[in-house]
Amino acid sequence: MSGAVASRLAELGLTLPDVVPPLAAYQPAVRSGDYVYTSGQLPMVDGKLVATGKVGAEVTPEQAKELARVCALNALAAVKSVVGDLDRIARVVKVVGFVASDPAFTGQPGVVNGASELLGEVLGEKGVHARSAVGVAVLPLDAPVEVEIQVELAS
Repeated sequence: MSGAVASRLAELGLTLPDVVPPLAAYQPAVRSGDYVYTSGQLPMVDGKLVATGKVGAEVTPEQAKELARVCALNALAAVKSVVGDLDRIARVVKVVGFVASDPAFTGQPGVVNGASELLGEVLGEKGVHARSAVGVAVLPLDAPVEVEIQVELAS
């Protein structure tokens, strides 16, 4: 791994993980023209889901925010798997975060800030994006958070 993004990851003490293998019939990321779309990324570390449950019940909002950071790092790994070099990212266009929520929990934006903040820390101005933060009843494997990103590549 070399380049500005790799250097920034190292400076932050972060390691880009291996791409999480698909759990079903899909690809972790696909390129269409100058855009890369990732599939939803779960908070997997070394092939294992690091937490389960609903945010606001079994999982605290603070824990979920950290899990969203893991999801965003996994999303960057998925992008790298199709473009080879994260320095090719011109900008993050859109982030969608899904939060498996206790019915009374309404802090989804704060949870998804974990992903948004990580992208900003790693990519600087290129990490500024549009976003949706959606509360859902359940996610695959009972994950608390899932994040997908869309990036535009430099021409």
